[in-house]
Amino acid sequence: MQKLFFIIISLIIASSSYAQKQSKKEKRDQNRKRIDALIKQEEEGVIAYKRHIVVGGKLINNGYGAFLEVGRLSTVKKGMLFQLELSEYKSNREEKQGTLYFSTPFVYGKQNFLYPVKLGLQQQILFGNKSNKNGVSITGNFGGGLNLGMVRPYYVQVGGTDDYIKYESSDSAKFLDPNEISGGPGFSKGWNDVTINPGAYIKTALRFDYGSYNEIVSALEVGISADYYSKKVPLMVRETPRQFFFTGYVAILFGRRK
Repeated sequence: MQKLFFIIISLIIASSSYAQKQSKKEKRDQNRKRIDALIKQEEEGVIAYKRHIVVGGKLINNGYGAFLEVGRLSTVKKGMLFQLELSEYKSNREEKQGTLYFSTPFVYGKQNFLYPVKLGLQQQILFGNKSNKNGVSITGNFGGGLNLGMVRPYYVQVGGTDDYIKYESSDSAKFLDPNEISGGPGFSKGWNDVTINPGAYIKTALRFDYGSYNEIVSALEVGISADYYSKKVPLMVRETPRQFFFTGYVAILFGRRK
């Protein structure tokens, strides 16, 4: 009786496993046929997906950022990208230091935070689409837009007390005295003193899309950006303020197509 029971159980498991394999094979075949149909449509000039919305994170050579993008294709080869981006730019001379107190580490000599808020328009051009199911589509984009630089003063805690100061002529000696500094600003300090430094930017990039015939967007982008501000931005006390920033970046994008 036990042998019969084990035989029945084994047959059930085997049949279930076979059905699952058949189901996966059918799904793969259906997906392959769908992709083949999309490829054929694009070869005939029909747009497979007309728009997308993605979010991404980027590492910049002098900071980091995040962005939101809405894309609309006008033809198989061309489209427009509407982008909103928020970043933080840092000086290459920044070095975070600890303190003798139980407080936030600080960056000696840092004068301001710089948060570029960019709103722009990019032209996208398809250089090469997937030649097979495992290929990668390559697109290039270029354009620019408005750059609202948010400049937030950097505060330091002094004297082991709850007093915070920013860099001003009256407090410059104390601000730059390591023996006086007992901590950094944390995230809450300086937002009441934010000023806007408007400007513009231009950007160009290459995007490598690993799923161009899928509804899910999964891509890598590398590019460069040039930012210009109406006034010079002092990031560090002992560093020449700049109006022009030239940066390179690498970004990862995720989203959906329709």
